[in-house]
Amino acid sequence: MNFTVIDKDSSTAARTGLFETGHGRVPTPVFMPVGTRASVKSVEPDELKSQNVHIILANTYHLYLRPGNDIIGKAGGIHRFMNWDQPLLTDSGGYQVYSLSDLRTITEEGVQFKSHIDGSMQSFTPENVIETQRIIGSDIMMPLDECPPWPADKTYVRKSGELTIRWAERAKNHLSSTRPYYGHNQALFGITQGGTYGELRSQISKELAAMDFDGYSIGGLAVGEPAEEMYRMLELSHTILPEQKPRYLMGVGTPENILNAIERGVDMFDCVIPTREARNGRVYTRDGHINLRSARFAEDFSPIDDGFDNHVCRSYSKAYIRHLLNVGEILGLKLCTLHNISFFMWLTRTAGEHIGKGSFSDWKEEFLNRFNAGNQS
Repeated sequence: MNFTVIDKDSSTAARTGLFETGHGRVPTPVFMPVGTRASVKSVEPDELKSQNVHIILANTYHLYLRPGNDIIGKAGGIHRFMNWDQPLLTDSGGYQVYSLSDLRTITEEGVQFKSHIDGSMQSFTPENVIETQRIIGSDIMMPLDECPPWPADKTYVRKSGELTIRWAERAKNHLSSTRPYYGHNQALFGITQGGTYGELRSQISKELAAMDFDGYSIGGLAVGEPAEEMYRMLELSHTILPEQKPRYLMGVGTPENILNAIERGVDMFDCVIPTREARNGRVYTRDGHINLRSARFAEDFSPIDDGFDNHVCRSYSKAYIRHLLNVGEILGLKLCTLHNISFFMWLTRTAGEHIGKGSFSDWKEEFLNRFNAGNQS
Protein backbone atom coordinates (compact mmCIF):
# COMPACT_ATOMS: atom_id res chain seq x y z
CA MET A 1 0.00 0.00 0.00
CA ASN A 2 1.52 3.29 -1.08
CA PHE A 3 1.43 6.07 1.51
CA THR A 4 3.01 9.45 0.97
CA VAL A 5 3.48 12.14 3.60
CA ILE A 6 2.73 15.46 1.89
CA ASP A 7 2.92 18.20 4.52
CA LYS A 8 4.16 18.38 8.10
CA ASP A 9 3.24 20.93 10.73
CA SER A 10 6.30 22.81 11.96
CA SER A 11 5.36 22.89 15.64
CA THR A 12 3.55 19.55 16.16
CA ALA A 13 3.56 16.00 14.78
CA ALA A 14 0.50 16.75 12.61
CA ARG A 15 0.83 15.79 8.96
CA THR A 16 -1.12 15.31 5.76
CA GLY A 17 -0.73 12.38 3.44
CA LEU A 18 -2.23 10.25 0.70
CA PHE A 19 -2.60 6.50 0.47
CA GLU A 20 -3.67 4.47 -2.53
CA THR A 21 -5.90 1.41 -2.67
CA GLY A 22 -7.41 -0.64 -5.46
CA HIS A 23 -10.60 1.41 -5.11
CA GLY A 24 -9.06 4.86 -5.04
CA ARG A 25 -6.93 7.35 -3.19
CA VAL A 26 -7.57 8.60 0.33
CA PRO A 27 -6.20 11.93 1.61
CA THR A 28 -5.27 12.09 5.27
CA PRO A 29 -6.13 13.03 7.94
CA VAL A 30 -9.38 11.23 7.30
CA PHE A 31 -12.50 10.25 9.24
CA MET A 32 -14.18 6.97 8.26
CA PRO A 33 -17.95 6.71 8.84
CA VAL A 34 -18.91 3.36 10.33
CA GLY A 35 -20.95 1.03 8.14
CA THR A 36 -21.06 -1.90 10.56
CA ARG A 37 -23.33 -4.22 8.56
CA ALA A 38 -22.34 -2.99 5.08
CA SER A 39 -24.42 0.15 5.53
CA VAL A 40 -23.83 3.56 7.08
CA LYS A 41 -27.20 3.76 8.79
CA SER A 42 -29.90 5.53 6.73
CA VAL A 43 -27.44 6.83 4.10
CA GLU A 44 -26.94 5.58 0.53
CA PRO A 45 -23.45 5.23 -0.95
CA ASP A 46 -24.00 8.08 -3.42
CA GLU A 47 -25.02 10.33 -0.53
CA LEU A 48 -21.80 9.47 1.27
CA LYS A 49 -19.83 10.49 -1.80
CA SER A 50 -21.73 13.79 -1.90
CA GLN A 51 -20.40 14.47 1.61
CA ASN A 52 -16.79 13.90 0.44
CA VAL A 53 -16.50 10.54 2.16
CA HIS A 54 -13.42 8.77 0.80
CA ILE A 55 -13.44 5.55 2.85
CA ILE A 56 -15.84 3.74 5.16
CA LEU A 57 -15.47 1.00 7.76
CA ALA A 58 -17.36 -2.27 8.04
CA ASN A 59 -17.33 -4.90 10.76
CA THR A 60 -15.94 -8.38 10.19
CA TYR A 61 -17.74 -9.90 13.21
CA HIS A 62 -21.19 -8.73 12.11
CA LEU A 63 -20.69 -9.55 8.43
CA TYR A 64 -19.38 -13.01 9.31
CA LEU A 65 -22.58 -13.71 11.25
CA ARG A 66 -24.97 -12.01 8.80
CA PRO A 67 -25.18 -12.28 5.84
CA GLY A 68 -22.20 -14.65 6.14
CA ASN A 69 -19.18 -15.43 4.00
CA ASP A 70 -21.11 -17.51 1.49
CA ILE A 71 -23.51 -14.77 0.45
CA ILE A 72 -20.85 -12.07 0.32
CA GLY A 73 -18.67 -14.35 -1.78
CA LYS A 74 -21.49 -15.10 -4.19
CA ALA A 75 -22.19 -11.36 -4.49
CA GLY A 76 -18.61 -10.80 -5.63
CA GLY A 77 -17.38 -9.12 -2.45
CA ILE A 78 -18.54 -6.29 -0.24
CA HIS A 79 -18.09 -3.51 -2.80
CA ARG A 80 -20.51 -5.11 -5.25
CA PHE A 81 -22.82 -6.32 -2.50
CA MET A 82 -23.40 -2.80 -1.14
CA ASN A 83 -22.71 -0.81 -4.34
CA TRP A 84 -19.74 1.05 -2.83
CA ASP A 85 -16.91 1.55 -5.34
CA GLN A 86 -14.51 3.42 -3.07
CA PRO A 87 -12.07 2.20 -0.39
CA LEU A 88 -13.38 0.18 2.54
CA LEU A 89 -11.67 -0.95 5.74
CA THR A 90 -12.75 -3.89 7.89
CA ASP A 91 -11.82 -4.32 11.51
CA SER A 92 -11.07 -7.82 12.73
CA GLY A 93 -14.08 -8.24 15.01
CA GLY A 94 -11.72 -8.36 17.98
CA TYR A 95 -13.39 -5.43 19.71
CA GLN A 96 -16.83 -7.01 19.36
CA VAL A 97 -15.48 -10.23 20.85
CA TYR A 98 -13.92 -8.10 23.63
CA SER A 99 -17.36 -6.67 24.38
CA LEU A 100 -18.74 -10.23 24.77
CA SER A 101 -16.60 -10.83 27.86
CA ASP A 102 -19.16 -13.17 29.44
CA LEU A 103 -19.73 -15.10 26.19
CA ARG A 104 -16.20 -15.91 24.99
CA THR A 105 -13.06 -17.87 25.79
CA ILE A 106 -9.59 -16.80 24.66
CA THR A 107 -6.90 -19.39 23.98
CA GLU A 108 -3.62 -19.46 22.09
CA GLU A 109 -5.48 -20.78 19.06
CA GLY A 110 -8.01 -17.96 18.96
CA VAL A 111 -11.37 -17.00 20.43
CA GLN A 112 -14.45 -19.11 20.94
CA PHE A 113 -17.62 -17.09 21.44
CA LYS A 114 -21.38 -17.32 21.42
CA SER A 115 -23.18 -15.48 18.66
CA HIS A 116 -25.23 -12.61 20.07
CA ILE A 117 -27.87 -13.50 17.46
CA ASP A 118 -28.69 -17.14 18.17
CA GLY A 119 -26.25 -18.30 20.85
CA SER A 120 -24.41 -20.66 18.50
CA MET A 121 -20.73 -21.33 19.22
CA GLN A 122 -18.33 -19.65 16.80
CA SER A 123 -14.57 -19.48 16.50
CA PHE A 124 -12.20 -16.77 15.36
CA THR A 125 -8.55 -17.53 14.68
CA PRO A 126 -5.92 -15.26 13.16
CA GLU A 127 -6.16 -17.33 9.98
CA ASN A 128 -9.94 -17.51 9.51
CA VAL A 129 -10.34 -13.81 10.30
CA ILE A 130 -7.98 -13.04 7.41
CA GLU A 131 -9.84 -15.53 5.22
CA THR A 132 -13.17 -13.88 6.06
CA GLN A 133 -11.73 -10.50 5.09
CA ARG A 134 -10.42 -12.01 1.86
CA ILE A 135 -14.00 -13.05 1.09
CA ILE A 136 -15.35 -9.65 2.12
CA GLY A 137 -12.78 -8.05 -0.17
CA SER A 138 -11.96 -4.99 1.96
CA ASP A 139 -9.11 -2.75 0.88
CA ILE A 140 -7.61 -2.62 4.38
CA MET A 141 -7.80 -5.53 6.81
CA MET A 142 -7.09 -5.86 10.53
CA PRO A 143 -5.62 -8.94 12.23
CA LEU A 144 -7.31 -10.60 15.18
CA ASP A 145 -6.16 -9.00 18.42
CA GLU A 146 -7.14 -8.98 22.06
CA CYS A 147 -8.22 -5.61 23.41
CA PRO A 148 -7.71 -5.61 27.19
CA PRO A 149 -10.13 -3.55 29.29
CA TRP A 150 -9.19 -0.44 31.22
CA PRO A 151 -8.10 -0.55 33.93
CA ALA A 152 -6.31 -3.90 33.75
CA ASP A 153 -3.43 -5.46 35.66
CA LYS A 154 -0.03 -4.92 34.03
CA THR A 155 0.71 -8.64 33.96
CA TYR A 156 -2.54 -9.30 32.11
CA VAL A 157 -1.91 -6.47 29.63
CA ARG A 158 1.60 -7.85 28.96
CA LYS A 159 0.31 -11.38 28.29
CA SER A 160 -2.50 -9.99 26.14
CA GLY A 161 -0.04 -7.91 24.11
CA GLU A 162 2.29 -10.85 23.59
CA LEU A 163 -0.67 -12.92 22.37
CA THR A 164 -1.65 -10.13 19.99
CA ILE A 165 1.89 -10.15 18.55
CA ARG A 166 1.80 -13.91 17.97
CA TRP A 167 -1.63 -13.64 16.37
CA ALA A 168 -0.39 -10.77 14.17
CA GLU A 169 2.47 -12.93 12.89
CA ARG A 170 0.07 -15.77 12.11
CA ALA A 171 -2.28 -13.37 10.31
CA LYS A 172 0.56 -11.99 8.22
CA ASN A 173 1.75 -15.48 7.33
CA HIS A 174 -1.74 -16.53 6.27
CA LEU A 175 -2.13 -13.39 4.18
CA SER A 176 1.11 -14.13 2.32
CA SER A 177 -0.04 -17.69 1.59
CA THR A 178 -3.33 -16.60 -0.01
CA ARG A 179 -4.40 -14.31 -2.82
CA PRO A 180 -7.20 -11.73 -3.17
CA TYR A 181 -10.44 -13.03 -4.64
CA TYR A 182 -11.53 -9.97 -6.58
CA GLY A 183 -8.46 -8.65 -8.34
CA HIS A 184 -7.51 -5.77 -6.04
CA ASN A 185 -4.74 -5.79 -3.46
CA GLN A 186 -5.61 -5.87 0.22
CA ALA A 187 -3.46 -4.14 2.84
CA LEU A 188 -2.99 -5.46 6.37
CA PHE A 189 -2.43 -3.17 9.36
CA GLY A 190 -0.84 -4.26 12.62
CA ILE A 191 -2.68 -3.38 15.84
CA THR A 192 -0.63 -2.12 18.77
CA GLN A 193 -1.73 -2.79 22.33
CA GLY A 194 -0.25 -2.23 25.79
CA GLY A 195 -2.99 -0.26 27.49
CA THR A 196 -1.63 2.86 29.15
CA TYR A 197 1.59 1.17 30.32
CA GLY A 198 4.26 3.06 28.40
CA GLU A 199 6.86 0.31 28.68
CA LEU A 200 4.49 -2.32 27.32
CA ARG A 201 3.13 -0.16 24.53
CA SER A 202 6.68 0.69 23.45
CA GLN A 203 7.72 -2.96 23.41
CA ILE A 204 4.65 -4.17 21.53
CA SER A 205 4.80 -1.29 19.05
CA LYS A 206 8.47 -1.96 18.30
CA GLU A 207 7.85 -5.66 17.67
CA LEU A 208 4.94 -4.95 15.34
CA ALA A 209 6.87 -2.21 13.53
CA ALA A 210 9.62 -4.75 12.84
CA MET A 211 7.03 -6.98 11.09
CA ASP A 212 6.58 -4.30 8.41
CA PHE A 213 2.81 -4.11 8.14
CA ASP A 214 1.19 -1.84 5.54
CA GLY A 215 0.00 0.50 8.30
CA TYR A 216 -0.55 0.56 12.03
CA SER A 217 -3.68 0.73 14.13
CA ILE A 218 -3.31 2.07 17.64
CA GLY A 219 -5.62 -0.17 19.65
CA GLY A 220 -6.59 -0.56 23.27
CA LEU A 221 -7.40 3.13 23.72
CA ALA A 222 -10.70 5.00 23.99
CA VAL A 223 -11.91 2.20 26.29
CA GLY A 224 -12.46 4.36 29.37
CA GLU A 225 -9.00 5.73 30.16
CA PRO A 226 -8.57 9.49 30.80
CA ALA A 227 -7.97 11.48 27.63
CA GLU A 228 -4.59 12.62 28.93
CA GLU A 229 -3.46 8.98 29.13
CA MET A 230 -4.59 8.36 25.57
CA TYR A 231 -2.65 11.37 24.37
CA ARG A 232 0.43 10.21 26.25
CA MET A 233 0.26 6.85 24.47
CA LEU A 234 -0.13 8.58 21.10
CA GLU A 235 2.95 10.71 21.73
CA LEU A 236 4.88 7.56 22.59
CA SER A 237 3.57 5.73 19.52
CA HIS A 238 4.60 8.59 17.24
CA THR A 239 8.26 8.04 18.12
CA ILE A 240 8.10 4.30 17.34
CA LEU A 241 5.70 3.63 14.46
CA PRO A 242 7.21 4.04 10.98
CA GLU A 243 6.82 7.53 9.57
CA GLN A 244 6.05 6.30 6.05
CA LYS A 245 3.10 4.15 7.15
CA PRO A 246 -0.42 5.43 7.97
CA ARG A 247 -1.48 5.46 11.62
CA TYR A 248 -5.06 4.70 12.58
CA LEU A 249 -6.55 5.44 16.02
CA MET A 250 -9.41 2.99 16.41
CA GLY A 251 -12.79 4.06 17.74
CA VAL A 252 -12.09 7.81 18.16
CA GLY A 253 -14.04 9.97 18.49
CA THR A 254 -15.03 13.45 19.52
CA PRO A 255 -13.84 16.53 17.62
CA GLU A 256 -11.46 17.37 20.47
CA ASN A 257 -10.02 13.84 20.56
CA ILE A 258 -9.56 13.81 16.79
CA LEU A 259 -7.73 17.14 16.61
CA ASN A 260 -5.52 16.31 19.59
CA ALA A 261 -4.67 12.97 17.96
CA ILE A 262 -3.87 14.64 14.62
CA GLU A 263 -1.55 16.91 16.57
CA ARG A 264 0.23 13.75 17.75
CA GLY A 265 0.72 12.25 14.30
CA VAL A 266 -2.44 10.18 13.74
CA ASP A 267 -3.85 9.94 10.19
CA MET A 268 -7.07 7.90 10.34
CA PHE A 269 -10.13 7.76 12.59
CA ASP A 270 -13.47 6.02 12.91
CA CYS A 271 -16.30 6.31 15.39
CA VAL A 272 -20.06 5.73 15.63
CA ILE A 273 -20.58 9.14 17.27
CA PRO A 274 -21.75 11.02 14.12
CA THR A 275 -24.36 8.42 13.18
CA ARG A 276 -25.43 7.16 16.61
CA GLU A 277 -25.90 10.62 18.07
CA ALA A 278 -27.70 11.79 14.93
CA ARG A 279 -30.36 9.14 15.55
CA ASN A 280 -30.96 10.77 18.94
CA GLY A 281 -31.22 14.23 17.45
CA ARG A 282 -27.77 15.49 18.46
CA VAL A 283 -25.99 17.35 15.70
CA TYR A 284 -22.53 18.91 15.55
CA THR A 285 -21.85 22.52 14.65
CA ARG A 286 -18.84 24.81 14.77
CA ASP A 287 -20.45 26.27 17.91
CA GLY A 288 -20.78 22.94 19.70
CA HIS A 289 -23.34 20.16 19.55
CA ILE A 290 -27.05 20.72 20.02
CA ASN A 291 -30.08 18.50 20.58
CA LEU A 292 -32.63 19.27 17.90
CA ARG A 293 -35.41 17.59 19.87
CA SER A 294 -35.30 20.51 22.31
CA ALA A 295 -38.38 22.74 22.47
CA ARG A 296 -36.20 25.82 22.03
CA PHE A 297 -35.87 24.97 18.32
CA ALA A 298 -39.62 24.68 17.65
CA GLU A 299 -39.71 28.09 15.94
CA ASP A 300 -36.06 28.34 14.91
CA PHE A 301 -36.10 28.58 11.13
CA SER A 302 -32.33 29.01 10.78
CA PRO A 303 -30.07 26.20 9.52
CA ILE A 304 -28.28 23.83 11.89
CA ASP A 305 -25.02 25.74 11.38
CA ASP A 306 -25.47 29.12 9.73
CA GLY A 307 -22.92 29.54 6.94
CA PHE A 308 -21.90 25.88 6.94
CA ASP A 309 -21.87 24.70 3.33
CA ASN A 310 -23.68 21.41 3.11
CA HIS A 311 -26.97 20.22 1.61
CA VAL A 312 -28.81 19.98 4.94
CA CYS A 313 -27.87 23.50 6.05
CA ARG A 314 -28.71 24.94 2.65
CA SER A 315 -32.12 23.29 2.49
CA TYR A 316 -33.68 22.76 5.92
CA SER A 317 -34.27 24.58 9.20
CA LYS A 318 -33.82 23.44 12.77
CA ALA A 319 -37.58 23.79 13.28
CA TYR A 320 -38.38 21.46 10.37
CA ILE A 321 -35.86 18.80 11.37
CA ARG A 322 -37.08 18.99 14.99
CA HIS A 323 -40.62 18.43 13.73
CA LEU A 324 -39.51 15.35 11.77
CA LEU A 325 -37.71 13.92 14.79
CA ASN A 326 -40.59 14.50 17.16
CA VAL A 327 -43.20 12.90 14.90
CA GLY A 328 -40.97 9.91 14.13
CA GLU A 329 -40.31 10.63 10.46
CA ILE A 330 -37.27 8.72 9.19
CA LEU A 331 -36.18 11.72 7.13
CA GLY A 332 -35.29 13.53 10.36
CA LEU A 333 -32.78 10.84 11.33
CA LYS A 334 -31.34 10.84 7.84
CA LEU A 335 -30.85 14.61 7.70
CA CYS A 336 -29.16 14.63 11.10
CA THR A 337 -26.89 11.78 9.98
CA LEU A 338 -25.96 13.50 6.72
CA HIS A 339 -25.17 16.71 8.56
CA ASN A 340 -22.99 15.03 11.17
CA ILE A 341 -21.06 13.07 8.55
CA SER A 342 -20.54 16.29 6.61
CA PHE A 343 -19.27 18.00 9.78
CA PHE A 344 -16.71 15.30 10.57
CA MET A 345 -15.54 15.28 6.94
CA TRP A 346 -15.14 19.06 7.15
CA LEU A 347 -13.24 18.76 10.44
CA THR A 348 -10.49 16.47 9.16
CA ARG A 349 -10.32 18.13 5.75
CA THR A 350 -9.95 21.59 7.30
CA ALA A 351 -7.34 20.30 9.72
CA GLY A 352 -5.37 19.07 6.71
CA GLU A 353 -5.69 22.41 4.94
CA HIS A 354 -4.28 24.24 7.96
CA ILE A 355 -1.43 21.75 8.30
CA GLY A 356 -0.53 22.59 4.70
CA LYS A 357 -0.70 26.33 5.44
CA GLY A 358 1.36 26.05 8.62
CA SER A 359 -1.51 27.34 10.77
CA PHE A 360 -2.81 24.10 12.33
CA SER A 361 -2.10 24.93 15.98
CA ASP A 362 -3.71 28.37 15.84
CA TRP A 363 -6.75 27.05 13.97
CA LYS A 364 -7.15 24.09 16.35
CA GLU A 365 -7.10 26.36 19.41
CA GLU A 366 -9.54 28.80 17.83
CA PHE A 367 -11.91 26.04 16.72
CA LEU A 368 -11.92 24.20 20.07
CA ASN A 369 -12.45 27.43 22.02
CA ARG A 370 -15.48 28.20 19.88
CA PHE A 371 -16.79 24.63 19.90
CA ASN A 372 -16.41 24.10 23.65
CA ALA A 373 -17.88 27.52 24.49
CA GLY A 374 -20.97 26.55 22.53
CA ASN A 375 -21.30 23.27 24.41
CA GLN A 376 -21.35 25.17 27.71
CA SER A 377 -24.12 27.56 26.66
